[in-house]
Amino acid sequence: MPNPFPSAKYTTKKSGKSSKFAGNKNTLKMNDFRTVLPMRRAPFSIGFDDRLLLIGSCFTENMGTRLADGKFRALTNPFGIVYNPVSMARCLEILTQERSPFTETDLFENAGLWHSWEHHGHFSQPDRSATLAGISAAHETAAQHLKTTNRLLLTFGTAEIFTLRDSGRVVANNHKMPAAGFEQRRLSVSEIVENVGSVLEKIQSQNPDLQIIITVSPVRHIRNGLVENQRSKATLLLACEEICKALPGTFYLPAYELLLDDLRDYRFYASDMLHPSDVAADYIWDFFRETFFTEETRRLHARVEKILTAARHRPFHAGTKEHRAFAEAQLGAIAQLEGEFPGLDFSVERAQFQGVAA
Repeated sequence: MPNPFPSAKYTTKKSGKSSKFAGNKNTLKMNDFRTVLPMRRAPFSIGFDDRLLLIGSCFTENMGTRLADGKFRALTNPFGIVYNPVSMARCLEILTQERSPFTETDLFENAGLWHSWEHHGHFSQPDRSATLAGISAAHETAAQHLKTTNRLLLTFGTAEIFTLRDSGRVVANNHKMPAAGFEQRRLSVSEIVENVGSVLEKIQSQNPDLQIIITVSPVRHIRNGLVENQRSKATLLLACEEICKALPGTFYLPAYELLLDDLRDYRFYASDMLHPSDVAADYIWDFFRETFFTEETRRLHARVEKILTAARHRPFHAGTKEHRAFAEAQLGAIAQLEGEFPGLDFSVERAQFQGVAA
């Protein structure tokens, strides 16, 4: 059989001799057992002065937590976790309204809890009024945040949607209601582009400074099967491409490709074999930082991280002179950082170190 890769060469570590091996201009080595996804700098950056809104799947929660913990001004999932792009577009459309449109008539009861079709289960409460109060409070905070948001991150989880049989309404969460009440189908690329693109255009017209990051979650949704999951993800990937083409200021972050094509090994999955492991999540986070952080932001973030690491430290001998001196040093570092960057808030860490230093 003729060699299907006639042009490229590899070099072994032992001999250093070259041999024909692969079929493109890339040079492969025998010890290269993964394909590294090159990092491409985004045309805009993310800094501590920016206001970020993140909406999407549980992967969004991971990224949003890292940003918020790092003292960035980030608000994540004001409707709770949302998986499909049409529901994400609906979330954004609702947030453009000054007041929450939800009333008690929008809620329904199941298994002793009151739910909303637009919200995740963590809003659900045994008391109907309490559920509505939580929804309204989250809307008020997020609607105000959106007015000054200049960095928006959307993470598409699945193209599969559930619609109510009696109305055709797309639900963000089925809240374990009987399956007979729903129809399931896969969104088309055009449906995603139309729904997401129209609301993003509306928000950009109101806020010309808005820059948008879209990505596809690397978390696998295999309830319907592996083949169906891949077709769903393929639909999302094509939709992201079309949205980036149509909307200026929109950038695609290849989170899905980082896990599926770059790391590409079950070692980088959690025990459920569906979610990224902590190592994989760190790898994607580092890629995110390199893509969007300037050198100045990386230096400041490193200083913030140093204080946060100190706050997480648990001493062997609490209350000693050395421990108090350690806490006083951290208070000095906090004072210096807040003096240089007044927007940073270390109130939690300050209280913790003051309690030790007292």
